[in-house]
Amino acid sequence: VAPRPWTQGGSMSHDRGMVSSRQWGLLFVGWLLAVVSTVGSLFFSEVMDYVPCVLCWYQRIPMYALAVILGIALVTQDVNVVKYAQPLALIGVALAAFHCLLYLGYVPKGIQPCSQDIPCSEVKLQVWGFLTIPLMSLAAFLAIVVVLFLLKRSKP
Repeated sequence: VAPRPWTQGGSMSHDRGMVSSRQWGLLFVGWLLAVVSTVGSLFFSEVMDYVPCVLCWYQRIPMYALAVILGIALVTQDVNVVKYAQPLALIGVALAAFHCLLYLGYVPKGIQPCSQDIPCSEVKLQVWGFLTIPLMSLAAFLAIVVVLFLLKRSKP
């Protein structure tokens, strides 16, 4: 019986090396953040009936991809996932930051991508008087960026 590729005796172990428990933990935290964000966005749209605006859809694209990519990296113990996941997370940060600025009124009407039917600046949810859906998205993407940065700097 051939050893599993992600175990010490497998052929892939020479490419990646064994991951430390810290690295595995960081992969798990990153994946968990992406999955909770994905499930949360689906809860808002499918259960709470909040129709996502254009910017929300654009933010969902990298977040849903991160949930899949980080899940695969977690199973295969691939710390090199940072090369692929970090750009997606940074794209998400840029989109979420733009959405927050738009939401706060700093983006002129002329460059707002949303339609009149589903405006990006509409307050659909506000927790504790300040926590909005765009801010939750920004926080999730920033947390994933930090986790991936720590993963890149960690030693096996």
